[in-house]
Amino acid sequence: MRQRVRIIYNPTSGKELFKKMLPDVLIKLDKAGFEASAYATEKSGDATVEAERALKENYDILIAAGGDGTLNEVVNGIAERPNRPKLGVIPMGTVNDFGRALHLPTDILKAIDTIIEGYTARVDIGKMNSRYFINLAAGGKLTEVSYETPSKLKSIVGPFAYYIKGFEMLPQMNAIDLRIEYDEEVFQGEALLFFLGLTNSMAGFEKLVPDAKLNDGYFTLLIVEKANLAELGHIMTLASRGEHVKHPKVVYKKAKSINISSFSELQLNVDGEYGGKLPANFLNLKQHIEIFIPNDTHNEELIHENQEDEDNQDEEA
Repeated sequence: MRQRVRIIYNPTSGKELFKKMLPDVLIKLDKAGFEASAYATEKSGDATVEAERALKENYDILIAAGGDGTLNEVVNGIAERPNRPKLGVIPMGTVNDFGRALHLPTDILKAIDTIIEGYTARVDIGKMNSRYFINLAAGGKLTEVSYETPSKLKSIVGPFAYYIKGFEMLPQMNAIDLRIEYDEEVFQGEALLFFLGLTNSMAGFEKLVPDAKLNDGYFTLLIVEKANLAELGHIMTLASRGEHVKHPKVVYKKAKSINISSFSELQLNVDGEYGGKLPANFLNLKQHIEIFIPNDTHNEELIHENQEDEDNQDEEA
C-alpha cells in the first residue's frame, strides 16, 4: 500500500521557488511510490490547521516546505496527538535554523530525496506553556530581530537582513531583571537576553550550542548577563566560533524543565516568530517527533545513539 504524503508549503517562501517546483516534486514522489498531495498556506496559522486535518485523515508523512515559522506551525498541529506522522522538511526560509542544524539540502529535489531514502531519527521538541517549538525559544530585545525584520528586506538581502536590523536595535538593548529556575538551580539577576536551544543552530549562528544533541531530552540554556556594547560584541564574535560558553558574562547550562519570570514586560521569540510574553514554563519533550534526516556523519554527531522506543515517547506526549 502506497504511503500517503501531505505537503504543507508557504508559497511566498524562497522567492516562490517551491510553488514553481511543485509539479516536479509531486512527480518525483509519485515515481518513488508515494501518494502525494499539497496544500498552500495563505495566512499565519494555516499550516497548523492543515497539519491537524492531515493527521485526522491518517497521512503517513507530512512535509513542511517553508521557513522555520512554517515548520513550527506544522509541529504545533501534530504535537498533541499520539499518532504523529513522520515529518519531512524542505528549508525555504531566510535563515532555516532547523534545516542548517540537520544539514538538510537546500536544493528542493535533493531534500525530497532525503525523504524518499527514508532515514529518520526522533528529535526533541519544546513545550512553552501550551505552545510547541522545534528549534529555539528566546527573550531579549535582540531576539526580536527575526519577526521585526521587514519581509521585503529579507527577500532582497536574505540572512544579512537580520544583521542589519540587529545593529539597528543594539542601542535599544536594556538588561532586564529575570528569575530563571532550571531543574534544581536558579539564576536571578539582570540579563540582556536568553536562549533555550534544541539544536546547534540559532539565529543564524551555527555554533551557538557547540555540544548540541537533538534527542537527549535537554535544552541548552544560554543567558547573556548585563554587559556593555563592547562586551556584547565580543560575545557575538566568540559565538560565531563556538567559543562563547566560557565568557564570564555567559551562563551556559543543560536543563529539562525551565521556568522564567520577570517583573518587566518581555516578549518571547519562538522559532523565529513572536511567541507571547513572560512568564513562561518550558518543558523538553524527549524524542517526540520522528523526522527525515540525511544519513551522514554530521548527523551522527547530533543524534544520541540510544533512541527510546515509541511507547516511551507516547508516555511523554
